[in-house]
Amino acid sequence: MKTKVPTTHRFDSCDPETIHDFLANAYDAKVAIRAATGVRYRFRHHRVDAGSFWLETVDHSTRLDIDVEPAAALVVCEVVNGRVDRFCADAYGRFGPGEVFLVALPDLPCSLRWAPGRVTTCLLSPAVLARVTGAASADRAGPVRFTGLTPASPALAGLWRHTTSYLHHVVLGNPYAYREPLVIANAARMLAASALAVFPNTTAGWPSATDRRAATTATLRRATAFIEEYADRDIGAADIAAAAQVSLRTLQLAFRRHLDTTPMAHLRRVRLDRAHRDLMQADPRQETVSSIASRWGFLSHSRFTARYHAAYGFPPSRTLHA
Repeated sequence: MKTKVPTTHRFDSCDPETIHDFLANAYDAKVAIRAATGVRYRFRHHRVDAGSFWLETVDHSTRLDIDVEPAAALVVCEVVNGRVDRFCADAYGRFGPGEVFLVALPDLPCSLRWAPGRVTTCLLSPAVLARVTGAASADRAGPVRFTGLTPASPALAGLWRHTTSYLHHVVLGNPYAYREPLVIANAARMLAASALAVFPNTTAGWPSATDRRAATTATLRRATAFIEEYADRDIGAADIAAAAQVSLRTLQLAFRRHLDTTPMAHLRRVRLDRAHRDLMQADPRQETVSSIASRWGFLSHSRFTARYHAAYGFPPSRTLHA
């Protein structure tokens, strides 16, 4: 999965042909745009590109009709102001301020009628979804499929808004955090997990009898050994399951049965211990708690401090300045 230091791209134009070419290149898909004849309009686009995901803000000043061929990424849209009508297969939706929706189902074209206004979008690489669900491993029949274009409930729509707001303000607004590969990898997984929780899809399923039989202490030992060796790398539950030679469901059951935790919670604890070690060895004149927390993939300074205090009984700043 491609992870990089996020970069910012801005586009601002009033020329219809330039706007058309930009959109076709930006989304790697065929795009047809129609505006009212003779109407001059402005189109602005701001993107934060983290490789495995993009966060965007887009606004324009007239009604646009847009036809889009299937895009490679999963595109989640939130209307800030204005209105968007979306047509995909037999599904029609009209969305106003605060509403969240998938622009299209994968491999299907869609059409949009977009009134003047602003939207925010998140584009997720299929590779992120595959790694979160374990679809890339041998025990899964194929990639995850989304079966609905709107959130399963209004509360889950709020979860998506909270997730993207958190990433904008806590991660991308932190000069230490957004430069750390583990932080950006964790942010990508957070977005993927949120999308899977919010929109109907095919990932649901209970552990089988085979999963239960394979959830042994030997499986746990292989998994924890892999975590210890590769805690400084961009790994997730699917990678741990592959290293332990079991399905993702078996891995989750093994951790729950023998340690009463989850694979990712165990990974976070190992990384917390590594951060503790670095804090003890660091020179406080050259390093900060935030920089060390970010190095080990912790997105939020305040949450890291709370977890550290719960684990060690005192704040990380005391360790750094001891």
